[in-house]
Amino acid sequence: MADVAREAGVSHQTVSRVLNEHPNVRGETRTRVLEAIDKLGYRRNLVARALVTRHSRTLGVVSFDTTLYGPASTVYGIEQAARAAGYFVSIVSLKSIDRSGVRDALDYLADQGVDGIVVVAPQRSAAQALADLPLDIPAVAVEGGEAGDVPVVCVDQVEGGRLATEHLLSLGHETVWHVSGPSDWLEAEGRVAGWRAALKAAGRETPEPLAGDWSPRSGYEAGRRLAAMRDVSAVFVANDQMALGVLRAFTEQGVRVPGQVSVVGFDDIPESEFFSPPLTTVRQDFGAVGRHSIGMLLRQIEGGGEHERLVVPPAFVRRASTAPR
Repeated sequence: MADVAREAGVSHQTVSRVLNEHPNVRGETRTRVLEAIDKLGYRRNLVARALVTRHSRTLGVVSFDTTLYGPASTVYGIEQAARAAGYFVSIVSLKSIDRSGVRDALDYLADQGVDGIVVVAPQRSAAQALADLPLDIPAVAVEGGEAGDVPVVCVDQVEGGRLATEHLLSLGHETVWHVSGPSDWLEAEGRVAGWRAALKAAGRETPEPLAGDWSPRSGYEAGRRLAAMRDVSAVFVANDQMALGVLRAFTEQGVRVPGQVSVVGFDDIPESEFFSPPLTTVRQDFGAVGRHSIGMLLRQIEGGGEHERLVVPPAFVRRASTAPR
């Protein structure tokens, strides 16, 4: 910093103000300092800065099964929002969800001196493990259900399930079948709840859901079963990957979509508009989830924002996989 100050012809306090984006620095002076920084290749010593400020400018993220589109997109949204706020991110991804594994991940991040932690908790067991969060570290749960005292940011999964089902009913279908996600996933529970609520409100029969595991193969297996049922004309599938499997099974069995059966997915993965036919689906705004979760965490770090709960609305995307009955 002293070298930069000499090169720019200013005091080291002025260099510090420029680095910390203090408003009381003249534009000409700021430019001169930034040019000196660029010329000398100056980089701040973040470890030393953390010792002085007691803030590491690092946030921890605990996530599960980032091979799936939803969790991976959520983590990406969180990381982008953290970077935009001037924070680094340390990510711990767990293959299995148990209380011991979550506790180890939290201890690891706490030992790194992170300023706060975001836990992506889409499964009930992960949400329950939030009880082990260190009391002295600000934290936010993404999804997380009712996470006790931990602030939560989530997408309105119930509303998403309702939107998908109401769309199919509005097209004249007598009822809507459902291929659900795994029973221990809070997102799957919410989508089932929205589907059931829409059918009940319309006074329609509620078929038994077919359970999947988020994979295209499980959707394919469910699709083969649905294709053998003569009374199926509309299907709401709990994610787009399983919907892809359903479409493949229908094609193999000679079931035309949407001529004979209308199909709605969930997530709006980038490939959905290129399915055959292009998939009607429900979009989750993972960018908004990331921005809100980081914003909520930073408010806690600054001394506020406890016990917040923010729900991000989903959006319905109509394409060519649904048609009037």
